[in-house]
Amino acid sequence: MKREKGSARTAVAKPKRDWSKFRKIIWKNRAVYLMILPVVIYYILFHYKPMYGVIIAFQDYNPRKGVAGSTWVGFKNFIDFFQGYYFTRLLANTLKLSFATLIFGFPVPIILALLINELRSKKFSKMVQTITYMPHFVSMVVLCAMIRQFVAQDGFINQFFQLFGYSGKNMLAVGSLWIPIYVISNIWAGAGWGSIVYLAALTSIDSELYDAARVDGANRWKQTIHVTIPCILPTIIIMLIMRVGQIMGIGYEKTILLYNEGIYDVADIISTYVYRIGLLNREFSFSTAVGLFNSVVNFTLVIIANQISKKTTETSLW
Repeated sequence: MKREKGSARTAVAKPKRDWSKFRKIIWKNRAVYLMILPVVIYYILFHYKPMYGVIIAFQDYNPRKGVAGSTWVGFKNFIDFFQGYYFTRLLANTLKLSFATLIFGFPVPIILALLINELRSKKFSKMVQTITYMPHFVSMVVLCAMIRQFVAQDGFINQFFQLFGYSGKNMLAVGSLWIPIYVISNIWAGAGWGSIVYLAALTSIDSELYDAARVDGANRWKQTIHVTIPCILPTIIIMLIMRVGQIMGIGYEKTILLYNEGIYDVADIISTYVYRIGLLNREFSFSTAVGLFNSVVNFTLVIIANQISKKTTETSLW
């Protein structure tokens, strides 16, 4: 009996020792935990706490009554959106713009990183990186103002295309040019910054792999195809999965700053619609329902893309 009591005491005391050890680990690495603390607080305050507001998507929200006092309407706001006049147009425009950005924009940072990696001159390499990074640090408002000037009737891009027979009309007033302008400007603004991840992945490749490839007679092109790309493929897949999760989540800022009423039929997307309905028309419940639908679709796409990647390439986010 005494042995049993002793074993019971040991079993009870063990969690205390584990907790003590845990506290020692935290104290030992306190500098690291202090560094990550602002990030944790940020996500709690601005990402997790606001989730409570999703409730108003199922209510006829009245700011005076608040969440607790507003009338519960269930899925009415979702049904109104799905049966609405703009639903098909908004969904089609969002998907077109997203897939165009994904197909044409996603490979560019990878190609840019590969090209920079092949440069032998460090000074020239740093200069190229600086030039390509610069647009990322320019304010979105300033960036869109520059684009407007470039494609205006007297803009240098417009004048350049007039040499090849273009009518000279403001390009942002032509619906068929909206997606090319958006995608190309997106590449210009983000390709350099996006290449940082791939440049970091390139630095981790073992140089012995290139030596072995050269011994086998592989030239620079074959080294890229058979060594470089396979080594950074896991990074590419992870970034692709994350990008797929943003297909329905194109931000409204750039679109609102560039589009106009003349091209609403091709430029109006779900996020701009939420902005107009929610903030300008003050239909808070309806806009929240539309935004929630957007988030659910994105979350579903991430899960599907992750599972497909996990089964086909054994690389996944989780």
